[in-house]
Amino acid sequence: MTVVETPRLILRPCQESDRDLFYELSSDPLVLEFFPFRRSREDADAVFDIIIGLTPEEGFELLVLVLKQSGESIGFSGLSKPKLETFLPADAVEIGWRLSARHWRRGYASEAGVALLRHGFEALGLDEIMGVAVHDNDRALAVMQRIGMRREPTGDFDHPDIPASHPELRRHVLYRLSAADWRRQQIQPAEG
Repeated sequence: MTVVETPRLILRPCQESDRDLFYELSSDPLVLEFFPFRRSREDADAVFDIIIGLTPEEGFELLVLVLKQSGESIGFSGLSKPKLETFLPADAVEIGWRLSARHWRRGYASEAGVALLRHGFEALGLDEIMGVAVHDNDRALAVMQRIGMRREPTGDFDHPDIPASHPELRRHVLYRLSAADWRRQQIQPAEG
Protein backbone atom coordinates (compact mmCIF):
# COMPACT_ATOMS: atom_id res chain seq x y z
CA MET A 1 0.00 0.00 0.00
CA THR A 2 1.52 3.29 -1.15
CA VAL A 3 1.51 6.25 1.23
CA VAL A 4 3.52 9.35 0.34
CA GLU A 5 3.90 12.41 2.56
CA THR A 6 4.81 16.00 1.78
CA PRO A 7 5.04 18.99 4.10
CA ARG A 8 1.29 19.68 3.73
CA LEU A 9 -0.18 16.49 2.27
CA ILE A 10 -0.64 12.79 2.80
CA LEU A 11 -1.19 10.81 -0.40
CA ARG A 12 -2.92 7.57 0.50
CA PRO A 13 -4.85 4.88 -1.40
CA CYS A 14 -8.47 5.55 -2.26
CA GLN A 15 -11.07 4.16 0.16
CA GLU A 16 -14.84 4.05 0.47
CA SER A 17 -15.00 7.38 2.30
CA ASP A 18 -13.68 9.09 -0.87
CA ARG A 19 -16.82 8.29 -2.91
CA ASP A 20 -18.34 11.79 -2.57
CA LEU A 21 -15.06 13.46 -3.55
CA PHE A 22 -14.82 11.20 -6.60
CA TYR A 23 -18.32 12.25 -7.66
CA GLU A 24 -17.51 15.94 -7.08
CA LEU A 25 -14.40 15.72 -9.27
CA SER A 26 -16.27 13.67 -11.90
CA SER A 27 -19.09 16.18 -12.27
CA ASP A 28 -17.66 19.66 -11.62
CA PRO A 29 -17.56 21.63 -14.91
CA LEU A 30 -14.53 23.64 -13.74
CA VAL A 31 -12.50 20.54 -12.91
CA LEU A 32 -13.60 18.83 -16.14
CA GLU A 33 -13.04 21.76 -18.48
CA PHE A 34 -10.65 19.63 -20.56
CA PHE A 35 -12.64 16.39 -20.43
CA PRO A 36 -15.37 15.43 -22.92
CA PHE A 37 -17.82 14.26 -20.25
CA ARG A 38 -19.26 14.80 -16.80
CA ARG A 39 -20.48 11.81 -14.83
CA SER A 40 -23.86 11.44 -13.19
CA ARG A 41 -23.88 10.22 -9.60
CA GLU A 42 -24.80 6.74 -10.81
CA ASP A 43 -21.96 6.65 -13.36
CA ALA A 44 -19.42 8.07 -10.90
CA ASP A 45 -20.42 5.47 -8.29
CA ALA A 46 -20.08 2.65 -10.86
CA VAL A 47 -16.56 3.79 -11.80
CA PHE A 48 -15.67 4.27 -8.13
CA ASP A 49 -16.84 0.71 -7.38
CA ILE A 50 -14.41 -0.55 -10.03
CA ILE A 51 -11.54 1.52 -8.57
CA ILE A 52 -12.23 0.29 -5.03
CA GLY A 53 -12.46 -3.31 -6.28
CA LEU A 54 -9.09 -3.26 -8.05
CA THR A 55 -5.91 -4.65 -6.61
CA PRO A 56 -3.40 -2.36 -8.30
CA GLU A 57 0.30 -2.96 -8.61
CA GLU A 58 2.23 -1.42 -5.70
CA GLY A 59 2.97 2.21 -6.49
CA PHE A 60 0.20 2.53 -9.07
CA GLU A 61 -2.81 3.03 -6.80
CA LEU A 62 -5.19 5.96 -7.18
CA LEU A 63 -4.03 8.17 -4.31
CA VAL A 64 -6.11 10.70 -2.42
CA LEU A 65 -4.55 14.03 -1.45
CA VAL A 66 -5.36 14.72 2.19
CA LEU A 67 -4.48 17.99 3.92
CA LYS A 68 -2.39 17.17 6.98
CA GLN A 69 -3.63 20.17 8.92
CA SER A 70 -7.37 19.52 8.57
CA GLY A 71 -7.66 15.92 7.34
CA GLU A 72 -9.77 17.12 4.37
CA SER A 73 -9.50 15.11 1.16
CA ILE A 74 -8.99 17.52 -1.75
CA GLY A 75 -8.23 15.47 -4.85
CA PHE A 76 -6.65 12.47 -6.50
CA SER A 77 -3.20 11.86 -7.92
CA GLY A 78 -0.97 9.00 -8.85
CA LEU A 79 1.22 7.15 -11.26
CA SER A 80 -0.42 4.94 -13.85
CA LYS A 81 0.39 2.78 -16.84
CA PRO A 82 -1.59 4.26 -19.74
CA LYS A 83 -2.82 2.06 -22.55
CA LEU A 84 -1.63 4.25 -25.41
CA GLU A 85 0.98 2.02 -27.06
CA THR A 86 0.40 3.65 -30.46
CA PHE A 87 1.62 6.96 -29.01
CA LEU A 88 3.64 6.06 -25.91
CA PRO A 89 6.06 3.22 -25.14
CA ALA A 90 4.38 0.04 -23.87
CA ASP A 91 6.10 0.47 -20.48
CA ALA A 92 5.23 4.18 -20.12
CA VAL A 93 4.33 5.54 -16.70
CA GLU A 94 2.16 8.64 -16.51
CA ILE A 95 1.74 11.08 -13.64
CA GLY A 96 -1.60 12.77 -13.11
CA TRP A 97 -3.77 14.70 -10.68
CA ARG A 98 -7.26 16.12 -10.30
CA LEU A 99 -8.04 18.55 -7.47
CA SER A 100 -11.20 20.16 -6.20
CA ALA A 101 -11.47 23.65 -7.73
CA ARG A 102 -11.75 25.23 -4.29
CA HIS A 103 -8.15 24.10 -3.62
CA TRP A 104 -6.56 25.38 -6.84
CA ARG A 105 -3.74 27.94 -6.85
CA ARG A 106 -2.24 26.78 -3.57
CA GLY A 107 0.53 24.59 -4.99
CA TYR A 108 -1.00 21.28 -3.92
CA ALA A 109 -0.80 19.66 -7.39
CA SER A 110 2.86 20.64 -7.72
CA GLU A 111 3.63 19.44 -4.19
CA ALA A 112 1.99 16.09 -4.88
CA GLY A 113 3.70 15.88 -8.28
CA VAL A 114 7.17 16.43 -6.80
CA ALA A 115 6.50 13.76 -4.18
CA LEU A 116 5.24 11.27 -6.77
CA LEU A 117 8.28 11.85 -8.98
CA ARG A 118 10.54 11.15 -5.99
CA HIS A 119 8.52 8.05 -5.14
CA GLY A 120 8.59 6.85 -8.75
CA PHE A 121 12.30 7.32 -9.23
CA GLU A 122 13.52 6.33 -5.76
CA ALA A 123 11.07 3.74 -4.42
CA LEU A 124 9.87 2.24 -7.71
CA GLY A 125 13.12 2.58 -9.65
CA LEU A 126 11.43 4.00 -12.76
CA ASP A 127 13.57 5.20 -15.66
CA GLU A 128 11.12 7.82 -16.89
CA ILE A 129 7.79 9.42 -16.00
CA MET A 130 5.55 11.12 -18.56
CA GLY A 131 2.74 13.63 -18.37
CA VAL A 132 0.01 14.10 -20.97
CA ALA A 133 -2.55 16.91 -21.17
CA VAL A 134 -4.86 18.67 -23.60
CA HIS A 135 -2.75 21.15 -25.60
CA ASP A 136 -4.28 24.29 -24.06
CA ASN A 137 -4.79 23.07 -20.49
CA ASP A 138 -2.48 25.74 -19.13
CA ARG A 139 -2.98 24.72 -15.49
CA ALA A 140 -1.81 21.13 -16.07
CA LEU A 141 1.04 22.22 -18.34
CA ALA A 142 2.23 24.72 -15.72
CA VAL A 143 2.30 22.02 -13.04
CA MET A 144 4.34 19.71 -15.29
CA GLN A 145 6.83 22.51 -15.92
CA ARG A 146 7.03 23.45 -12.22
CA ILE A 147 7.85 19.89 -11.20
CA GLY A 148 10.69 19.73 -13.70
CA MET A 149 9.17 17.91 -16.65
CA ARG A 150 10.09 18.99 -20.18
CA ARG A 151 7.86 19.21 -23.23
CA GLU A 152 8.58 16.85 -26.11
CA PRO A 153 6.74 18.37 -29.10
CA THR A 154 7.52 15.39 -31.33
CA GLY A 155 5.40 13.30 -28.96
CA ASP A 156 2.19 15.33 -29.32
CA PHE A 157 -0.78 13.27 -30.53
CA ASP A 158 -4.52 13.22 -31.07
CA HIS A 159 -5.92 11.19 -28.18
CA PRO A 160 -7.88 8.21 -29.54
CA ASP A 161 -10.33 8.13 -26.61
CA ILE A 162 -11.61 11.66 -27.22
CA PRO A 163 -14.77 11.55 -29.34
CA ALA A 164 -14.98 13.42 -32.63
CA SER A 165 -17.70 15.56 -31.03
CA HIS A 166 -14.94 17.31 -29.02
CA PRO A 167 -12.19 18.11 -31.57
CA GLU A 168 -10.86 20.91 -29.36
CA LEU A 169 -9.83 18.28 -26.76
CA ARG A 170 -8.18 15.76 -29.08
CA ARG A 171 -4.69 17.29 -29.34
CA HIS A 172 -2.54 16.25 -26.38
CA VAL A 173 0.98 17.31 -25.54
CA LEU A 174 3.67 15.13 -24.01
CA TYR A 175 6.00 16.01 -21.17
CA ARG A 176 8.78 13.72 -19.96
CA LEU A 177 11.29 13.47 -17.15
CA SER A 178 14.00 10.84 -17.00
CA ALA A 179 15.41 9.54 -13.74
CA ALA A 180 18.83 10.91 -14.74
CA ASP A 181 17.44 14.41 -15.38
CA TRP A 182 15.45 14.26 -12.14
CA ARG A 183 18.62 13.37 -10.20
CA ARG A 184 20.45 16.30 -11.79
CA GLN A 185 17.60 18.61 -10.74
CA GLN A 186 17.95 17.40 -7.14
CA ILE A 187 21.58 18.53 -7.17
CA GLN A 188 20.84 21.82 -8.94
CA PRO A 189 17.10 22.66 -8.72
CA ALA A 190 15.51 24.45 -11.65
CA GLU A 191 14.86 28.16 -11.25
CA GLY A 192 11.31 29.38 -11.03
